[in-house]
Amino acid sequence: MKLSTKGRYGLRAMIDLALNCDGTEAVSIQSISERQHISESYLEQLVRKLRKADLVKSVRGAGGGYQLAREAEQISVGDILRALEGSIEAVSCGTEEDPSCDMADLCVTRIVWERVNRAIEDAVDTISLDQLVEESRKKQNLGKIDTKQCTN
Repeated sequence: MKLSTKGRYGLRAMIDLALNCDGTEAVSIQSISERQHISESYLEQLVRKLRKADLVKSVRGAGGGYQLAREAEQISVGDILRALEGSIEAVSCGTEEDPSCDMADLCVTRIVWERVNRAIEDAVDTISLDQLVEESRKKQNLGKIDTKQCTN
């Protein structure tokens, strides 16, 4: 599986959003763009998909921007990647998305692809956004701040 820039940049944007929220003010696209070196127009495309997946919410007005739609511990890397990339499977062979295979019932390589896909899902679904925020803070020596205050 190779992630596109949508998945990689979107994950960085979500970590940035969780790191820089204070529970009352929203984080602007411009500020994320500056910190993450991602164009504002591209970030807006990503945030639209994240909003549609109910991972972020918009705040209008003078202090407008975006906030997490739920607590960081309730958002997995898998949630973010699926919202931005669609399927996260390495191979569609042997899945319900590939019903065209005539040999699906007899093909033993299907076992391999099912295990690979399951391993990817297990990996991304067991890493939460708050874990990545904590790791980011450790790397930046910022100390721990409760990520639960990042939603309203």
